[in-house]
Amino acid sequence: MSSQQIEWDQRLIEKYNYAGPRYTSYPTALEFNENFGEASFQFAVERYPQRSLSLYVHIPFCHRLCYFCGCNKIVTRQLHKADRYLDVLEQEIRQRAPLFAGRRVTQLHWGGGTPTFLNQAQVSRLVALLRGHFEIADDVEMSIEVDPREIELAMIDHLRAEGFNRLSMGVQDFNKAVQERVNRVQDEETIFGLVERARARGFRSVSLDLIYGLPLQTPESFAFTLQRVIALNPDRLSVFNYAHMPTLFAAQRKIKDEELPGAEQKLQILQQTIGTLTDAGYRFIGMDHFAKPDDELAIAQRAGELHRNFQGYTTQGETELVGFGVSAISMLGDSYAQNQKELKEYYASVEQSGNALWRGLTLSDDDCLRRDVIKTLICHFSLDFAAIEAQWPITFETYFAEDLALLAPLMADGLLERRGRSLHVTGIGRLLIRNICMCFDRYLRQKARMQQFSRVI
Repeated sequence: MSSQQIEWDQRLIEKYNYAGPRYTSYPTALEFNENFGEASFQFAVERYPQRSLSLYVHIPFCHRLCYFCGCNKIVTRQLHKADRYLDVLEQEIRQRAPLFAGRRVTQLHWGGGTPTFLNQAQVSRLVALLRGHFEIADDVEMSIEVDPREIELAMIDHLRAEGFNRLSMGVQDFNKAVQERVNRVQDEETIFGLVERARARGFRSVSLDLIYGLPLQTPESFAFTLQRVIALNPDRLSVFNYAHMPTLFAAQRKIKDEELPGAEQKLQILQQTIGTLTDAGYRFIGMDHFAKPDDELAIAQRAGELHRNFQGYTTQGETELVGFGVSAISMLGDSYAQNQKELKEYYASVEQSGNALWRGLTLSDDDCLRRDVIKTLICHFSLDFAAIEAQWPITFETYFAEDLALLAPLMADGLLERRGRSLHVTGIGRLLIRNICMCFDRYLRQKARMQQFSRVI
């Protein structure tokens, strides 16, 4: 992949700033259905038995409600609820683990909610449970999401002692007025202390999450946040666009529409963010992600080995993703499977049948082919027709004639170029990579469901 970075074109960004999928999967979760049952799951497990595993565990609890949040979470301060959850999680893991006997776990991630809602004893219980039922590789990549408001420095030590070597922290914004508006007030000194402690204890990577488009944010206020972030010097950054969908997420109704930055201001904040971070030496990986040039994501992208899954960009593409906990998603074989989304249903399902399978999808050959095309574009910003033909028995131009026709106006606008039998996304097109991928999405053509997605910028 070329070292070309982003170019900004206000007119084109405004033109193409409509809603679309984030392509953490293709087909997207909108296509999952309840016809996918336990027999489908077992078949998917047996499809690629030699592949190593990536485990994802969803911890749904949070101490406090952040008004912007659209995640699947339960707000409570009662720690005993986590004990009950771990009891059921243990049942699920005991039932599922034997299906994967003999396969090594090379990646493990805890998300939420707030996984650090768990206390030290609960963290140790869950790690022991996973280590007891799976063959965890010595060099496993273990990552966890951390809420800096509800964590003691000693927890960083404990996580490291349990084997965690990566952490991501939701910072969102360093401006106190913005924090108050979204009910996420956090102490700057604590955040700096946590990052310093993680580095001192040998965490391989520290990642920060920011959100732009929150109430009271301006280019000036966000410039302050960016300066504090650069002082923290994280290895990776995710900079998400706040999608205001109060009809879908009740908590967002507490955010006043009139306090949100307008579309033009949001674009200014984004442009400034990209400029500031790239000037500070970060590489734009794609979508919302930035990494230092020596970070594994940046190295994998340069080597043409970057992948994408439900957790975003990853260096481990040839693993099978197995999800545990409420709402967790697995990517197995050529299938997707999702657990029950509501906690009561999750508990009932595990207690009755030993698993929490709710819905899923078995991919057709066309789905798998298009998944390869979309993943290649979104990870590497280029596509070689011959490389696709080497994997699939097709002639690219014939099979994708309709898709290439849909791309023509985007090419005319300079978002990508066709060079012989390959496509190359331009510096302008990188920010609009979702729009380019949408041209290969057969489901979008069949259904006008765009309102269910967030805007691309």
